[in-house]
Amino acid sequence: MVDNDLPVRIVLLVVMVGSGVLLIWMARATASGRLKRNSIAGIRIPSTMASDEAWQAAHVRAKRVTMFAGYASVATGLFALLPVPAPVLGAAVIVGSAAMLVLVLYGARVGSRAATEISNESTVD
Repeated sequence: MVDNDLPVRIVLLVVMVGSGVLLIWMARATASGRLKRNSIAGIRIPSTMASDEAWQAAHVRAKRVTMFAGYASVATGLFALLPVPAPVLGAAVIVGSAAMLVLVLYGARVGSRAATEISNESTVD
C-alpha cells in the first residue's frame, strides 16, 4: 500500500462500511416495524406505499436479501484496509458495489411482490 492511497482507502472504508451498516439497520428496523412507512428510507414504490400492511409485508420478505446487500458493502469497505495494489482494490470496489446494487434491487423486487400480494388479498375480501 502506497502512502498516497491511504486517504482514498479511508474514504472507501467509511463510505462502504457506513452504507452497509445503514442497510443492515434499515432492513432490521423496517422488517420489525420500528421504521414505519415513510418517504425517506425503505422500499418506496407504489405497491409498498399503498398501506402499512403492504409496507410491512414487503420489508419482512426483503429483509434477508437487503441484509446481504449490507454485508457485501461492509466486506467491500473492509477490503480497502488490505495491502493490495490499487487496480485490485478498484476491481473489488466495482464488484462489491455491483453486488450491493443487484441485491438491493432484487430485495425491492421481492418486497414489491409481497406488497402486491397483500394488496390483491385486501381487494378480494
